[in-house]
Amino acid sequence: MHNRTHWSSLATLIASMVFAASASAQSFPSKPIRIIAAAGAGGGVDASARIVAQNFQQALGQPGVVENRAGGGGAVGSDFVAKSAPDGHTLVAISISHAVLPSSHKNLPYSPERDLTPIAVMVNSPNILVAHPSLPVKSIRELIAYARKRPGEINYASSGNASPSHLATEYLKLLTKIDLTHVPYKGTAPGLTDVLAGRVSLMFTSIISARHHIDAGKLRVLATAGAKRAAAAPDIPTIAEAGVPGYAVDVWYALLAPSGTPRPTLEKLNQTVAKILHAPDVTKKLAAMGLEPVAENLAATDAYIKSEIRKWAPVVEAAKITSAD
Repeated sequence: MHNRTHWSSLATLIASMVFAASASAQSFPSKPIRIIAAAGAGGGVDASARIVAQNFQQALGQPGVVENRAGGGGAVGSDFVAKSAPDGHTLVAISISHAVLPSSHKNLPYSPERDLTPIAVMVNSPNILVAHPSLPVKSIRELIAYARKRPGEINYASSGNASPSHLATEYLKLLTKIDLTHVPYKGTAPGLTDVLAGRVSLMFTSIISARHHIDAGKLRVLATAGAKRAAAAPDIPTIAEAGVPGYAVDVWYALLAPSGTPRPTLEKLNQTVAKILHAPDVTKKLAAMGLEPVAENLAATDAYIKSEIRKWAPVVEAAKITSAD
């Protein structure tokens, strides 16, 4: 008799929890949704967060508000959201640095995998490898052959320590066993300026920031970094196609929620973000910024981000990368 009462109580508890989760999803959102952009204003994290937030009012009936909390390579904003109420009303927008932080930051105040739950990879920013014309190479294969004969002699620029351009080059070095010398800058613009001047030979950068200089003959494009060719430049081969099998670096920007956020709320946010980003007018706006929408389902998003965390750990270790501030 005691067991029957126990199981009956347990069944009632489970039913009430399911009902509560369902009710919370139906009433979500009940107030404005805050997206903490874990980066400064003006970059890809900020831009993708604002595009999504601007459309929340129409899609969900509550406004989206973006607040920038930069620092620690994304750790400051992520930590704030990891410790926020898991009700879907406080989210974090972060870059690929989310996958790097577990291995580059030894004393994180939160666990990127345990304390945050992916909602969607919002967009990719296809990057390309560009070279100053004085570097006598016209392809990835030629670069590898040239660099192997001159270990450490070729300099490459990045937009900062642990930035996507830094990671992309270190990954290339790891897979091809070449030695290039890193010259970090505070942002893309000063790095690209020095590549254009010939003071540095190479840099991974976005198609949109380099296209004008490529068209003018001031930069030579060697390949695109992504898993597939960029929609904005379908004629440029990927690095994998150009001779480095398995190489793929997609510079992505994702939206995450605190762990413990009800599954129906995560589903609602995931589907809303996908609908927003794949709307024709938004896709057109993204293309003008050099961004491509992604927004896959929750399972695919979770699997992808986990795979990225695993992928970057050996790169970070080999290059002794510590996170950007």
